[in-house]
Amino acid sequence: MAVVAEDLAGMRSQAFGLAARAGLDPFFCPVRARGLWGRMPAAWWPAPLRAIDPLPLDAGAAGLVFSVGGTGGAVGAALRDRARRVVQIQNPRMRLDRFDLVVANRHDEISGPNVLLSRTALHGVSSERLAAARAEWQPRLAHLPRPLVAVLLGGSNGRFRLDEVVAARLAGQLAEMMRADGVGVAVTPSRRTGEGVCRIVREALSPLGGWVWDMQGDNPYLGLLACADAVVVTQDSVSMVSEAVAGTAPVMVVDLPGRSRRIGLFLRELAAAGRIRRFAGRMEDWPVTPLDDTIEVAESMCRRLGLR
Repeated sequence: MAVVAEDLAGMRSQAFGLAARAGLDPFFCPVRARGLWGRMPAAWWPAPLRAIDPLPLDAGAAGLVFSVGGTGGAVGAALRDRARRVVQIQNPRMRLDRFDLVVANRHDEISGPNVLLSRTALHGVSSERLAAARAEWQPRLAHLPRPLVAVLLGGSNGRFRLDEVVAARLAGQLAEMMRADGVGVAVTPSRRTGEGVCRIVREALSPLGGWVWDMQGDNPYLGLLACADAVVVTQDSVSMVSEAVAGTAPVMVVDLPGRSRRIGLFLRELAAAGRIRRFAGRMEDWPVTPLDDTIEVAESMCRRLGLR
């Protein structure tokens, strides 16, 4: 099966995560708009397959396609017109009946007979992967004090701001938590985290024994999710929050300057379920259970499409 999407980590992880839970073997076909087409919403393209760089021949021949996002969705809808079965991930912002199935989050506020909804973003952070990551990373993190708080840093985007000013405030809160609560802290930045943000956090936490990944060598992301006693994550990324709540640790979400109705709805639902709390600068612990809707979505999709 083919995954058709822009070459963005969040889109790839959602599609490959769903495919893994469904027992499918996907290959990735990046979608890139040609020239001026990139300045127009993909839903308006009269001929999507001509508006992009050519897809590999095996993408056009695949019997099942996962399309992701608006650009991927435009291409997916065009492929379905050629008798392919297409599962669209995320709101395509076009007619939903142009796809066999649409998998979206509840906070997308769409519905229909071919729509499957989840509380969280799709991902591949399964209990099996967490167990493997725990076995690998527990010895590598053994020098840090317990309880261990994993900090997942995102970055500025079109909705929220995580610049050096915001980073200084967050770093101060994390440092005070280390002093007041005696916790260990391990921080992993993301691709969107600015260099200045990383520097500020490192300078504040390293003298206290905190560890901040330098973006070199093995990525500790899964290891931190697997080994942490609590997780602090910035609110800009639905994917990071979704992956964090799939584990067994309580999750605290960092408020950032900005606004998003969709992310607000998403966070309120998780808070109402008792899975997350707002980060207030102190270590908090409360009983939680893993929250992961990807498995249920995968099973529903397989039933609908007769894949099992």
